[in-house]
Amino acid sequence: MPSIALDHRPVATPAVSYPSLGAVAHIPGTDGWPIVGNTLQLLADPKGVVERFAAKYGPVYRTHAFGRRSISLLGPEANEFVLFDQAKQFSSTHGWDSVLGLLFPRGLMLLDFDEHRLHRKALSVAFKAGPMKSYLEGLNRGIASGIAAWIKTSPDLRFYPAIKQLTLDLAAVSFLGSEFGSDVEAIKRAFVEMVAAAVSVVRRPIPGTQMNRGVKGRQFMIDYFGRQIAARRNGDGQDIFTQLCKTTTDEGALLSPREIVDHMSFLMMAAHDTLTSSFSSFVYFLTVNPDWQQKLREETQKLGLARGQPLPYERLDDLPLTEMAFKESLRLIPPVPSIPRCAVRDTEFGGFHIPKGARVNVNPLYTHHMPDVWPEPDTFNPLRFTDEAARARHKYAFVPYGGGAHMCIGLHFAYMQAKCFAYHLLTTLDVSAAPNYRPDWKLWPIPQPRDGLQLKLTPRQ
Repeated sequence: MPSIALDHRPVATPAVSYPSLGAVAHIPGTDGWPIVGNTLQLLADPKGVVERFAAKYGPVYRTHAFGRRSISLLGPEANEFVLFDQAKQFSSTHGWDSVLGLLFPRGLMLLDFDEHRLHRKALSVAFKAGPMKSYLEGLNRGIASGIAAWIKTSPDLRFYPAIKQLTLDLAAVSFLGSEFGSDVEAIKRAFVEMVAAAVSVVRRPIPGTQMNRGVKGRQFMIDYFGRQIAARRNGDGQDIFTQLCKTTTDEGALLSPREIVDHMSFLMMAAHDTLTSSFSSFVYFLTVNPDWQQKLREETQKLGLARGQPLPYERLDDLPLTEMAFKESLRLIPPVPSIPRCAVRDTEFGGFHIPKGARVNVNPLYTHHMPDVWPEPDTFNPLRFTDEAARARHKYAFVPYGGGAHMCIGLHFAYMQAKCFAYHLLTTLDVSAAPNYRPDWKLWPIPQPRDGLQLKLTPRQ
C-alpha cells in the first residue's frame, strides 16, 4: 500500500457560535411561522419554495428551518464560492454535524481543511484502478443475479425498494468482500438502522426511537469491525475494508480502528443511499424516454459482448451515452438537493456580509434547473453532457456530488456502477410504465418516489 502523510491527532475545526437574527437581518428573507419557521414549506415542496424565495428575495436570502436560521446562496458562482472554498472559509464539519454527527462522526464529509485532505488521500487508495477492477467483478455478479431475481418474482416491480436492497447488497460485496459470510446480514441490518436514523425527525437517542436504534447499530458496527481489523491486515482481500485496514502513514503507522470504522460507515452510507436515489431517477427517465432507453441499449450491444458476459473494466469508456444519460438524471433529480456549510469567519458574497457562525446552504436542485444555464430545464436531454456542451458551461453549474475538496471521493465508483447496472438491465429487459405515469417525488432529504416507482419488466428475446 502507498505511504501517506496522516496525523492521527484530532484536529478539530474551530468552534463557532451561531449568529443572532440581528447579525443577519440585513439579508432579505423570512423566519416563517413561529417555532417551525419555514420547515413545513420546505418539506412539502423544497424545489418550489427555493424558486419562490429566489424570485422574491434574490439569490442570497435567509430562512429559518429545522431549528436553525441559515443563508441560501444560489447559482453556479455561489456553488464555486462555497464548495471550492480556496480561502477555507466554510466548515463541512459544522454544516453536516447536526444531520450526521451522531451516527457517522468523523466520516470524510465531516472533516475539514488539512485534516480532510490527509484522510482523503488515505482513502483514495481504495479507489485506484486495481481495486476498482476487483469491485467491478463483484458488481457484475451481484447486478446480474439481482436482475434475474426480479424477473422470476413478477413482471411488475416497485423499483425503489428493489434497487435499495440491491445497492445494499452491492455495497456489502464491494466494501466488505466475501469473507463475512452470514454475518453480512447482521451488518446490513445495523447499517439500515443507522441510515434511517440519519433522516429521522427525533434527533436524540431516546429509547424506542429510530435514532436510538441507529445509535445501537453504530455501536454494533464499531464492535464488529473492530474485531475484524487484525485479520484483514494479514489478508489479501481486494474489498474496500481490507484496503483501509492496510493503509499506512509515511511513518508506517496504520489507520486507527476507530478511523477505519468511521470511514467505512460513512462510505457505505454514501454509496448506498445516494445510489439508490440516483438509479431510481436514472431508470425512471429511461422509462419515460424510450428513445433514449433504446439508444443506450444499442450502445451496450455495440460492445459485442455475449448475453450475460460481465462488463469488462477496460470497456467502461465505451459507454459515453450511458454516462451522459446518468448525468442528466442527476441534473434533474440530484441525490443531495442541498449542501450545508458553516462560515468559520466573516466573509461576503453578492454584496452581503455573512457573519462567522452563519449556516450557509448551496442548492444543486435549484442550480440544475436554472433556465439561463439549462435551456428547457425540465426536459431530459443527455446531450447537454457532450464535452463541447460541458466546456461552455460554468464548471460549478453541475454539482450532484458536491465540488472542490469535498467532491465525492466515490464519484467514479458511482459512474462505474451506473454503467454496469445499465449494461445488465438493458441487455436483459425492456422497462416500461403505465401510460402517462408520473411518480410523485419526495425530494428531501434524499429524493425517492413516494409510490416506490411502479415499473414493468419485459425480458428481451
